[in-house]
Amino acid sequence: MEISIMHTVDGRKTLHLDEYIAALRTFDEEGFGRVWSTQMPRDPDALTVLALAGREVPRIEFATGVLPIQTQLPMNLAQRALTVNAVTDGRLTLGIGLTHKVVTEGMWGIPYERGVRRMSEYLDGLLPLLEQKMADATGDFTTTRGDMSLTDVPAPPVYLAALGPQMLKLAGRRTAGTVTWMTGPKTLRDHIVPGLRAAAESAGRSASDVRTIAFLPVAVTDDVETSKATAAKQFAMYNALPSYRAMLDREGYDTPVDAAVVGDEKTVAARITELVDAGVDEYVGIVFDRDAKVRDRTRALLRSLAG
Repeated sequence: MEISIMHTVDGRKTLHLDEYIAALRTFDEEGFGRVWSTQMPRDPDALTVLALAGREVPRIEFATGVLPIQTQLPMNLAQRALTVNAVTDGRLTLGIGLTHKVVTEGMWGIPYERGVRRMSEYLDGLLPLLEQKMADATGDFTTTRGDMSLTDVPAPPVYLAALGPQMLKLAGRRTAGTVTWMTGPKTLRDHIVPGLRAAAESAGRSASDVRTIAFLPVAVTDDVETSKATAAKQFAMYNALPSYRAMLDREGYDTPVDAAVVGDEKTVAARITELVDAGVDEYVGIVFDRDAKVRDRTRALLRSLAG
């Protein structure tokens, strides 16, 4: 299993450019192969930051986990993603998703219904454009006609934030796989991984053509209660988001804190081994603790497990 890291600064997710570049240099020097970055509604634009950072940090790979599709047309996203891949010599992995109803309708005024249909139509436009092919797709939500002129730029692999059965089918049939959050090992083993692979095979693909990438918070510490208290504050909002609450319920978790991988080196290593056994292809550690010594200790363990 591959082990990557989510970009955080002092335990905070941030896309402030100078902090981001400094953190990337640290991750690169420590030997991490890929850093994932999330796009929150009030953050700087992730792809712009990645393009600038990619010129400064020449080796590490970049991934978005995830970009919401509702605020950008497929052609706009294809332009930006291919531009980033040109700037970074093909180091981009593109994770996309639908975000949540509270954001989509509450902040943007965009209807949230029929999400699977909306995403399918989006892929009808996005995927051929990324492959430098003509897109000609008319849909109920999204229509895309045209092509790109960015020649000799590799298409980034596309992953969907897919947790429910229908979105997993879409991811398995048409993309490189899924990225998950707040999803424990039993749910990954019994629901996510087999659902994704079965969908790939039903579309004439191989099960090995799709990958499951699991994001979970992690802290290597002897002061478990303090780290869990920090996790409770940082991740409380995910308890109220239906898609994540459904994953917590499947796992038998009461709160998002239960999903956090917290403990000493032996405990955390054992929890990560459960993900390997569940069929996860890449674990992305979100190093959330505000204590610098805990963060350093956590990254050291992740590096050792990756090695």
